Amino acid sequence: MRTEYKIFGMVAVFIYASAGFYAWYSDHYMVSEATVDGPQKHMDWIGVVALILSGTLCMMCALYFWFVARRIDLRPEDREDAEIHEGAGEIGFFSPGSYWPFGLALCAALTGMGIVFWKPWLIGLGFVMILAATAGLLFEYYTGAQKAFEAGHPGEHPEHI
Repeated sequence: MRTEYKIFGMVAVFIYASAGFYAWYSDHYMVSEATVDGPQKHMDWIGVVALILSGTLCMMCALYFWFVARRIDLRPEDREDAEIHEGAGEIGFFSPGSYWPFGLALCAALTGMGIVFWKPWLIGLGFVMILAATAGLLFEYYTGAQKAFEAGHPGEHPEHI
């Protein structure tokens, strides 16, 4: 985790520096439409705020990885003297196949369309569907066919049909 928090921290510092430079550059060199008084220079607040928020998001990730790195032992990826074989073995559990991420993406797209066209009923429906799809993704291995398989009824598991 030490590598991750260093990377996110460096990216956050770069984005903050870019926000400062962009604020200065847009204030001195960006010219708006000509008015009665002539062309006016102004700072682009939207770009500056977007860069600051992006840097803050990266800094939040860096802080999370820093807190986690303090609580766990060094991984082979974090040590200079680590050998390749030390990283071998089981990495974790990965779902062999699930339709819930696709459904979640469709629900998010539906909600986004509701926001774009400002249809409150569509936003509400999409939000409820996002919650349902998130619950389905979260509890996928605690209900239905997977639970029956773990209980010792392999005939009910979809892979055995």
